[in-house]
Parts: sequence; structure tokens; C-alpha cells
Amino acid sequence: MIQTTPTALAAPVTMAASALKVSGLNFYYGESHILRDVDLKVSQGQMVCLIGRNGVGKTTLLKNIIGLLHPRSGEIQYAGQSITRLPAHKRARLGIGYVPQGREIIPRLTVKENLVIGLEAQTGRADAASHKSIPDEIFELFPVLKTMLSRMGGDLSGGQQQQLAIARALMGKPKLLVLDEPTEGIQPSIILDIENAVRRIIDTTGISVLLVEQHLHFVRQADYYYAMQKGGIVASGTTDALSNDVIQKFLAV
Repeated sequence: MIQTTPTALAAPVTMAASALKVSGLNFYYGESHILRDVDLKVSQGQMVCLIGRNGVGKTTLLKNIIGLLHPRSGEIQYAGQSITRLPAHKRARLGIGYVPQGREIIPRLTVKENLVIGLEAQTGRADAASHKSIPDEIFELFPVLKTMLSRMGGDLSGGQQQQLAIARALMGKPKLLVLDEPTEGIQPSIILDIENAVRRIIDTTGISVLLVEQHLHFVRQADYYYAMQKGGIVASGTTDALSNDVIQKFLAV
């Protein structure tokens, strides 16, 4: 992978080789065992894709990683330290950015206001964040946003909202970017734009990316994949070795 000088989107990368390590993770909703002994690793500057049919626990795993949910057992390490019991806002301060399924931009705020909210991951204060500027790199990745700064987030198309959601997460200068189905409900031309932007983010900043994705072309842009079934990891490997059997089993509808 090509590595170049980090841009303003990311703080200098000082993490160990393993940016994220999940070990023996078990999670329950009530008495329902949702995640079963999940092991997963994302290395520094690597893009890892989590695949599997709907309802197997992918989003639940992401929410455990970012701190919206907490496991019954197991450990989550980030940059060499355990974050298993840290609240979500402290994980964000450490450098974990999250783009949820469905984007969840704020429809009654402008594009600029949505972007500025992303700065709170660094400052923790909305008033301090509001006085900071938006890095040019954001508009280099997503040029359409520069022409829409005064538009309400709710007036954007689905693809534009997804670009805004990713840009908002990048405003916090994450070292690990977690994306949940970033191409869901988006037209093919915009999917390619998002793929290219994510790949460029990794290659120019050293940011690590963990994403849940069903779009095969995007999956193949990753370096490594994990396949989930019934709450556990049942297959893994490099994406260049992704077989048709795995594709049919874990990606086909």
C-alpha cells in the first residue's frame, strides 16, 4: 500500500501495528446470545471489511467497538490499550470515528453546521468547535460539499448525505474509521466516489478502516475480510483470495 505524508485529516500515527484488536467478545440482548467469541483485528493503515447476511450481528459488533454497547465478556483493545469499559465519547477522543448505518446527519442543520459538529470529537465542546475551520482536505475528498455548505442536511440526496456523514467523522481526525454499510441505498456512480474517497483517506493518512459492506466491488477494495454467521466469525482472509463460495454464502441475497 502506498503511504504518503499525513494530511490535516489525521493526527500523526503513533499506534502499534494493531490499531484494533477484539478478543473473545460475547454480547447478549437479555438472554439472547448475539455475539459469540468474536476475534477480529485491524492493523494500522489497513482496510478490513466485515461481511455477512442481515441479522448476524455485524452492526452490534460495531456498536460494541465504538462503545454504544458493552460486552458481557471479552476484550477490545485500541492502540495497545483496553477500551472495553470506556464510554463512547472517550473512545471518540482517542481517535475512533463512526459513521452509522442510515448516516444520521442532522436534517435541520446546514452542511457546514453538520461538519462542525464533527469537531466535538476533538474538543468535547460545541462552542470551541464552532470557531474552527473546515480543512481543505474535506472538500478535496468530497467537492460537492463545498458548494452546499449553506444547504440543510435534509435537502441533500442519499449519496450526498453519506459523503457528509463520512466528512463529519473525519473532522474529528480519527485514526480508526468505522463505517456501517456506507453504500446502502446509494446510486452506483456515488458508490464509486465513496469507494475512491475511502481508499484515498487510507493511502494518504494512514487511517485504519473497518467497514460493514454488502457491495462486492467495495468489499474487494479492502485488504482483509471477516465473514459473520450467527454472531460468530466463520471465515476470514485477504480479499484477493475471496472465493465465489464465500461470496455466495455471505454476500448473495
